[in-house]
Amino acid sequence: MHKLVYCLHRLPSLSRDEFQHYRRETHAPLVRAAAPHLGIARYIQCHTENHPLVGPSAEARGMPHGEGEEYDGVAEIWLADADANAGTEPSPAAADHARILLEDEARFIDFTRSRMFITRENVVIG
Repeated sequence: MHKLVYCLHRLPSLSRDEFQHYRRETHAPLVRAAAPHLGIARYIQCHTENHPLVGPSAEARGMPHGEGEEYDGVAEIWLADADANAGTEPSPAAADHARILLEDEARFIDFTRSRMFITRENVVIG
């Protein structure tokens, strides 16, 4: 199964708490409603935290960290059949739900600083 991964930065006008609250309370129900139309089998929101382990772990790897460097959250979306839907015209319902999600995302995500990619899981433990 393919998984879309979104590494998200919030809009500068939002605090991290506001961003995360909006994702949980407003955006998540929209994704839940869109899931059957967009082939979403599973959706998980990961909300980043300021934790004492981040600084030393990032420094040991030469990674940037600190205010403005870290992502504010990650979204993981498992797609039921990404290969079957690639390059096909979406149904009117799917197109409507995709438009609603995109319009809502623009209310809290800084698209220019965020990233997305598609993966296939390789389970090592679990």
